[in-house]
Amino acid sequence: MKRYILETPHTKEECLRELDEIMAEGKNILDKFYWGCGAGDHTGYSFVDADSESEVWKMVPGFIRNKAKIVELSQYTPEQIRSFH
Repeated sequence: MKRYILETPHTKEECLRELDEIMAEGKNILDKFYWGCGAGDHTGYSFVDADSESEVWKMVPGFIRNKAKIVELSQYTPEQIRSFH
């Protein structure tokens, strides 16, 4: 299992549409998102554990896929960081 961060930026005008589409996927998907909308940053953020990036894309409403960003995340041990030098 890998960990990803999913960012789904949208405009103020698209906000309710994204919220409605995420909510329509079910509470289990909605519970994975955090929203910056109330602070004026119209973006959904989610940390997702999945086997592949393609699994994460399935969470993104079609109308904002061209704006969404998925990044595979890593953690490093102190030994790994030292080996980078």
